[in-house]
Amino acid sequence: MYTYMNFQTNIARTKPSTLHNKEDSCPFCDRETIFKEGVVISQDGPFLLIENKFQTLERAYQMVLVETETCQDDLSTYDKSHLHALFDFAMRNWETLESSKKYRSVIFFKNHGVHSGGSIYHAHMQMVGLYDADYREHLHPEQFSGLVIDRTPGVEFNLSTRPRGGFTEFNVVLSDRNALHKMAKYVQIAVHFLLTHMNKRYKSYNIFFYEYKGNIIAKIVLRAPGSPYLMGYSIIQVPNNLAETVQRIQSLYFSEAASM
Repeated sequence: MYTYMNFQTNIARTKPSTLHNKEDSCPFCDRETIFKEGVVISQDGPFLLIENKFQTLERAYQMVLVETETCQDDLSTYDKSHLHALFDFAMRNWETLESSKKYRSVIFFKNHGVHSGGSIYHAHMQMVGLYDADYREHLHPEQFSGLVIDRTPGVEFNLSTRPRGGFTEFNVVLSDRNALHKMAKYVQIAVHFLLTHMNKRYKSYNIFFYEYKGNIIAKIVLRAPGSPYLMGYSIIQVPNNLAETVQRIQSLYFSEAASM
């Protein structure tokens, strides 16, 4: 079962694309214009939640969460204080949008890289209020379980054995809101591993956030050219070296010699 939404191509054609065109100026670096336009919904230090100027989806309200003041940094390299503050700001605003009851559901995700579906290089996330659709209708518990990489009270970090889209998907499952900062660290480790050790060629990923069965879940997905098996036949491929990948991450990030 799928949910279909109308996409307004005439609006999409006017969007800048700093990922594909270096001549385009970055709209998220130009904070003076952002404030003049009056599109700021929420602000805390360097973090902004703003109205998306390009509302390409019908029956939805699209927002952008700008993570940094410049294009120089990315989630994989944020220091601890910036990382924690970002997740505090993001979760607070996501929960506020959900509890407003304006939308049937609010999707929250991040694009990074040319294969992620994004267009702007500057580090950002997106929140989209859906008036008619509930993303939870397409979720299943097995999509968030897997081989455990690490676990601390209130949060689990695993490698999916039943991915939604195939190949490499990490899950960070938060069951205790007080462990949010540990969740943020697990997400950063997954992103750093994908970009530095696993996806050097494409350097693209998505993070999808879900509220599901009382948990907050982040699914970090390696992105590369789409699989014809998935696109044409809904056949999901699962790598046969999952245990090896888990051991590699544990060695790199959770051993005594780990550098991150």
